Amino acid sequence: MPDRMPTRPGPHPRCRSVSTPMIAGRPAAYNRAVMAKRSYGSGRLFVYKDKTGKESWYGSWRAGTRRVQRKIGPKRSQGGTSGLTRVQAERELRKRIDHDLVLATAERKTLADAGALYIDHLEHVMDRKRSTIQDYRGYLRGHLEGFFGETPIDRIDPARVASYLKHKRAGGLSSKTVQNHLNFLHGVFVFAFKRGWVLTNPVDHVDRPKKAHSPHRRIRFLQPRELDKLIEAVPDDPLGAVERPLYLAAALTGLRQGELLALKWMDVDWLAGRVRVADNYTRGKFDSPKSHEGRSVPMADRLARELELHSQRSAYRTDDDLVFCHPHTGNVLDPSKMRKRFGEAIARAGVREITFHELRHTFGTQMAAAGAPLRAIQEWMGHADAKTTEIYRHYAPDPTNGAQLVERAFSTQAPSSQDEAPVEERQR
Repeated sequence: MPDRMPTRPGPHPRCRSVSTPMIAGRPAAYNRAVMAKRSYGSGRLFVYKDKTGKESWYGSWRAGTRRVQRKIGPKRSQGGTSGLTRVQAERELRKRIDHDLVLATAERKTLADAGALYIDHLEHVMDRKRSTIQDYRGYLRGHLEGFFGETPIDRIDPARVASYLKHKRAGGLSSKTVQNHLNFLHGVFVFAFKRGWVLTNPVDHVDRPKKAHSPHRRIRFLQPRELDKLIEAVPDDPLGAVERPLYLAAALTGLRQGELLALKWMDVDWLAGRVRVADNYTRGKFDSPKSHEGRSVPMADRLARELELHSQRSAYRTDDDLVFCHPHTGNVLDPSKMRKRFGEAIARAGVREITFHELRHTFGTQMAAAGAPLRAIQEWMGHADAKTTEIYRHYAPDPTNGAQLVERAFSTQAPSSQDEAPVEERQR
C-alpha cells in the first residue's frame, strides 16, 4: 500500500484520537496556533489491512488547511518482534503532527525564501562557479518569484510547476531555457526537502520539455584549406597581429573562447609541446574552466612556431602576461569586438560562415578524422560528458571498412577464381 491512501478511510473499531499538548519553549504564536483550531493539534491513528492481509498503522491529521494522511509504519502482530506497537505508532504520529505544525506556522517558506537560501548555500558552501550563481539568481528573480509569488513552497504541486512550464514556453522561452529553470527548481526542492520544509519534490512528477531541434543539423567547421584562407584574410593591423595566432590556436587546440582569452605565457609548455588550460575569462572576470578542472592539449609544431613569432612581436611576454592580450594595453581583448572582427574576416575569406566558437568544432572533427580516440578528444576538449564528444564520431575513419564491404556486396562484376573457390568447396 502507498504512503498516502487513495481515499479517506471510514471509521475503524481500533481508531484512537491522539492529542498533541502545548510544547514548552515554543513561541506564544505557536501555542496560540495550536489552541485556535483543535484540528491542528490532533490526529487519528488507525489500522489498514491490505489485500495480502498485512496490517499497517496510518495516521490522519490536519496541517494548515490540508488534511494529511500518511503511513506511519507496519503494525506489530501479537507475539511478534517486528513492526510498531500502538504506543510507538502514537509517538511517531505526534512527531509527524509536530513537524507539520512547524511547517504551518513560523518555518513555512515561500519559493523566493528557499531559493535565496539555496543559492547562498551553493555559493558559499558548495563553491559553485560565479557564472552559475549569476544564472540561478536570474532564474529566481526574473522568472520564478513573479510566477509563484507568496505561495508557500510546500503548497506548490506538480500541476503548478507544469503551469509554470507552459506559461514560459508560451512567453517565447526556448525549451532549453525552461529546462534550465526546471533543473534549478528541482535543486531548490531537494534543498528544502533535506531541511523539512517540504514533504515531496513536485518537479519529479512533471514531464520535461524535449530538446529543441537545432536549425544547424550539421556541425559547422572549417576544412584545413579554409582555415588557411581565414588566417590570410586577417587585416594587417595591431589587432590582426594578435588575431592570427588566436584563430590558429582556437582551431588547433579546441580551447573555448574564454580559455584562450585567459591563457598566459606560463601555460605554454614549449618543451612538452602542450598548452595547459588553468583559467577562463567569462562575464568580465577570470574564473576556473567550465568543468572546474584544468587540462592540457597537444601543441602542433605549426602552432608552436606561430606562438614563438607572436611572443617576439609582443610587448607583453612575461609568464604572467596574457598570450592574446590587447597589443597596446596588455589587457583582455573585448570578446564582443573580437567576435565582430572574426565575422568580418570570415566574410573576406569567402569561406563557409561559422562563429568563433565553431573553430572548436574544427578541432574536434579534424582530430576525429585523423583517427584520434574519442576518449582523448573528450579529454582535450574538456567535455564532462562523453555524449558531448559523440557528435564527432561520424567524422572518424570506419574501423569496419564498411565502404569496401558494401562495394563487394553490390558489385556486378564476375567473381574471380579466388572468390569462387570457397563456394565450390561448400557445394561439395
